[in-house]
Amino acid sequence: MKRTGKTIRNAIIFILLIILTFYIILKDQNTDEIFKIIGTVKLQYVLIAVICMSIYVICEAINIGRTLKALNEKTSFFNNIKYALIGFFFSGITPAASGGQPMQIYYMYKDKISVANSTLALLINLSSMQVVTISLALISVVINHNILNTALTWFFVIGIALNASALSLLLIAIFSKKLLKKLINLVVKIMKKIKIKNVEQKQEKIEAELSKYQDSSDYIKNNKLVILKTIITTYIEFLALYSVSYWVYRSFGLNEYNIFKITSIQAVLYGTVSGIPSPGAVGVTEGGFIEIFKTIFPQNIINSAMILNRGINFYLLIIVSAIITMINAIKCQKMEEKNTENNDEKS
Repeated sequence: MKRTGKTIRNAIIFILLIILTFYIILKDQNTDEIFKIIGTVKLQYVLIAVICMSIYVICEAINIGRTLKALNEKTSFFNNIKYALIGFFFSGITPAASGGQPMQIYYMYKDKISVANSTLALLINLSSMQVVTISLALISVVINHNILNTALTWFFVIGIALNASALSLLLIAIFSKKLLKKLINLVVKIMKKIKIKNVEQKQEKIEAELSKYQDSSDYIKNNKLVILKTIITTYIEFLALYSVSYWVYRSFGLNEYNIFKITSIQAVLYGTVSGIPSPGAVGVTEGGFIEIFKTIFPQNIINSAMILNRGINFYLLIIVSAIITMINAIKCQKMEEKNTENNDEKS
């Protein structure tokens, strides 16, 4: 119940942030005209944008599955998709994306995946994301140095600094058993707060698995090809995500700028806002899009483009991931009830 209550509370805060953001952005705009313009877009480009988001999720699932397989964990492609969507949902509705990885670890544990291995897999995946975010943002800002005004330049520097700090902590966690123990203890604490049964017994199991972590970590260090493949897949994943802005651009009948220009500008925007600790970077992303793309989209289209772009690359995925998370939570609850009934019958 507490877990459900906390999720609902985070979701309410998230929705209120969305409402406030769009109120501030659109309060002096003709909203009827904005949505009328959206209604005229070319749907084939919208479909391509949605396909790119599907590639984004699939690449995330591939990375999760590859590392788990390297650590001798059994998992299916469907389950990897599920873990990716669960992570996206809880990262999207919690400050600083803090809820994603703990909930992924929790649901992997429900699927009998070692906590030590799931933690290491997610740390490697997250580190790869930070490497790709920072590198693409830095390359893109060199190419598009003239798009940042003074205020945006400072936001960009802060965003990159936050991402670089996060990457440093992740790398320390991967190579430091002590810090990993603290992370796993955090998962145990969350399990206690949400009233998971037999936490003490599970805690003993989790602590026993810490000894496995060092072996798993050493295995990954000695098999650098796994990390290389993960980084390459992450580049594909993020380029697919960033290209959504280009397909949105084309959907409005615009073709002055090519895919490399639009995608690189989106990389700068993502590098700027991804470190901001608001749920889903709501507010800063919408405002940042309008500011950074104002020379790309005509003034009468920019608000419509922002809504469509954000709708495809974030809100649509939040809705889909929320549905998958809810279905999985109900399934887990039914399994727990069934196991409880079986235990009662045996006793």
